[in-house]
Amino acid sequence: MTENPYVNPEWPAPPAHQPTPPAQGRRRRTRGPVGLLAAVAIVAAAIGGGTAYGIQELVGDDTAVAATAATNVVPAAKKGDIAAIAAAVSPSIVEINATLGNGASTGSGVIITGDGEIVTNNHVIAGASSVSVRTSDGTKYSARVVGTDPAKDLALIKLENASGLKAASLGDSSRVQVGDTVVAIGSPEGLTGTVTSGIVSALDRDVTVSTDEGGQQQRPDGGWPFEFGGRQFNGDTGSSTTTYKAIQTDASLNPGNSGGALIDMNGNIIGINSAMYSAAGSGSSDAGSVGLGFAIPVDTVKSDLATLRAGGSGS
Repeated sequence: MTENPYVNPEWPAPPAHQPTPPAQGRRRRTRGPVGLLAAVAIVAAAIGGGTAYGIQELVGDDTAVAATAATNVVPAAKKGDIAAIAAAVSPSIVEINATLGNGASTGSGVIITGDGEIVTNNHVIAGASSVSVRTSDGTKYSARVVGTDPAKDLALIKLENASGLKAASLGDSSRVQVGDTVVAIGSPEGLTGTVTSGIVSALDRDVTVSTDEGGQQQRPDGGWPFEFGGRQFNGDTGSSTTTYKAIQTDASLNPGNSGGALIDMNGNIIGINSAMYSAAGSGSSDAGSVGLGFAIPVDTVKSDLATLRAGGSGS
């Protein structure tokens, strides 16, 4: 063994334990009430944040819906890929068929809960004696009307005995800008799951639609009458009307798209398609979409959900 040259073998060995003397003038720290309260406050804040989030997720209220605003439904690498958006969102879009006293109405709807709550336009189901729904995979359900808000042209229906459905992600329409690329999905002319794309043409357009029940003002080819800029389109809106602020889009919309989704490039719903200009009857050479469509902003939908779930405004 190599000896340590700095150790004198004649020095006495140090004791096995040398107690360290207390430092002069140093006060011992104690965990008093102040320190304990601070620790408890930090823990409570952490638990409180988690609890608030949990309540939002469990109660299913409008706040919980709003929490989905930043969701990327499609992977970041697929942002803006229309095929990826269509594949991700189409399972959340349905075709709605309503039996009316004077015929039938066909439209679209957006699934917002896994057990079958669906948002659509009031004019799609107004005055219906029965409502049936077909999902993207072809499954058919009976549905009941939960609530209607004619003043906003919105309605909420609920599928019977449904579970495990894919709910759409409701976005934030306050962040939409003119020129944004959008995708529309619906069932124009009964062609379920039709996908079109375009841009946001304008914001805050004043659109006036009929609130008459039963679709009495609806044209034979399904065009819903509305008024914009002092002019009436697709027929007479009647004496009972309501006006709302709408997103204008040039994405191709046709009769049957009403109640369907207007979607941003992350796959979030930013509007419910509600009105479109249809040039003329089905026998006309210029019939069909001319790039003049309108959607109810999704922020309006989210703020109205509590009213709809309670049965609607009835006005």
